[in-house]
Amino acid sequence: MEIKGEYRIGASREKVFAALNDQAILQACIPGCESLEMLSPTEMTAKVRLRIGPVSAAFGGKVTLSDIDPPNGYRITGEGQGGVAGFAKGGAVVTLTEDGSDTILKYDVDAQVGGKIAQVGARLITGTAKKLADQFFGKFAESVGAPPPVAAA
Repeated sequence: MEIKGEYRIGASREKVFAALNDQAILQACIPGCESLEMLSPTEMTAKVRLRIGPVSAAFGGKVTLSDIDPPNGYRITGEGQGGVAGFAKGGAVVTLTEDGSDTILKYDVDAQVGGKIAQVGARLITGTAKKLADQFFGKFAESVGAPPPVAAA
């Protein structure tokens, strides 16, 4: 399944790229993320709990960053196991381009699922995957592009 999207973020490309590599920001933005641990600057492990139709599962997996081109983007690949629920694996190319003082974040995701999850139907899986991508990038754009808090007088 392939999912593409684009978000305008009210922040510099450098700030957005730094946030894409910030463990705390990523963990806060990933839907259902229970833990995210940096093993190295290019490897992370994660535990995520998701519901896809009638199937609910906790996935444990590994994420790797490659083709890193600061501050223009990178490729992210990952694989997760959900026990009897099945597995998910895939990757995304994330590109950042400046547009005035804003940054345009584009993503192109390619993912596969197998096991019990694959039995719920392609339309439901694709819809859920698109919703999860929108939740992540929407929350990410909001947190990175939010104006700084105003100091109390």
